[in-house]
Amino acid sequence: MAGSKVSVIGWTMRSYGICLLVLTLMSVGAYAVPIDLGEAESFGVLAGSGVTNAHPGTYITGDVGSFPTPAVTGLTAAMVNGNLYLAGAPLGAKTDLLEAYNAARDAEGATDMSGMDLGALGYSLAPGVYSFSSSVGLTGRLTLDGGGNPNAQWIFQIGSTLTTGSNSGLSFVNGALAYNVFWQVGSSATIGVESSFAGNILAHESITLNGGTLDGRALALNGAVTISGGETITVPVVPEPATSVLLLVGLGVGLVSRRRRRSAR
Repeated sequence: MAGSKVSVIGWTMRSYGICLLVLTLMSVGAYAVPIDLGEAESFGVLAGSGVTNAHPGTYITGDVGSFPTPAVTGLTAAMVNGNLYLAGAPLGAKTDLLEAYNAARDAEGATDMSGMDLGALGYSLAPGVYSFSSSVGLTGRLTLDGGGNPNAQWIFQIGSTLTTGSNSGLSFVNGALAYNVFWQVGSSATIGVESSFAGNILAHESITLNGGTLDGRALALNGAVTISGGETITVPVVPEPATSVLLLVGLGVGLVSRRRRRSAR
């Protein structure tokens, strides 16, 4: 009987060890370069010198505001599914945006892709950090491949401007999510007409959206966010905990309990 107890205890420890190892590996793979938006996370549009919308068909899911210049023109409460800050966005949101911008800019281990057009050759990119010394363009479609990990992250470090062509956009495969894509833009970003863009645009200066869809956020530190065409902006939903890992832990605990019941007989 004593031997059986020792065996069960040993098996239990091994099972929990395996579960913890899986959880650790998932955590490291998912958050090797974490970017935390803090209070800015709830914003679909956040600017430094005002927000201007010129199209009645624009609809934004998420908060909208600007700080320190509070001006928001061309948007009504009916066009925003979130808080519309007409008297100025919270200071905390801008402070957290600055920290997120710096974290993305300083992320290490980048692959240098300077001079390449992200969409012209039909690139498919695995998770990682990608840097561009000056400007970058997207004239076609860029595919982001999550490799089966829904928490995989992409950080694009752009020295000056980001410009996308008309009808360009991003595609996501194998668990990749817009929530985990960060575009750190050293100057300004311009998203082309009918672009289906995605990810969190963290621009040091301004952002211009010319009509299309943005599955992400338009966050400008110092400049304005200008919407010239009908734009649909949707703040990505925070990913749920990895259900497969939780299931694995549950199965491990269940097997341990079953072994204990058998030994007791």
